[in-house]
Amino acid sequence: QVQLVESGGGLVQAGGSLRLACAASGPTFNSYAMGWFRQAPGKEREFVAAISWGGGSTYYADSLKGRFTISRNNAKKTVYLQLNSLKPEDTAVYYCAAGPNPGRHENMYDSWGQGTQVTVSS
Repeated sequence: QVQLVESGGGLVQAGGSLRLACAASGPTFNSYAMGWFRQAPGKEREFVAAISWGGGSTYYADSLKGRFTISRNNAKKTVYLQLNSLKPEDTAVYYCAAGPNPGRHENMYDSWGQGTQVTVSS
């Protein structure tokens, strides 16, 4: 099964930006849609963004659209999440996931990374 490892998280001031990456291993990566989710302390995991197999279709949580951008580079077996205009409420562990189709629900994905911490200070 595909293995996913997130990176790029860290501490950033409000208004700043981060670029998260999710590196995949395994020969079937290009057949998977990819999604990003996040989980803040005391909150349920929530959908952030998703991207289709070829990268031509993208989907975002309505509240985040315009600030976050998902992309993928299949040659590098990597999916990215660009986080702009970060707010303290964006503080969470961000997870990438792989599945047969891009969806908003976590149960639609087969494989998950370990997560990367994003902390936004005031």
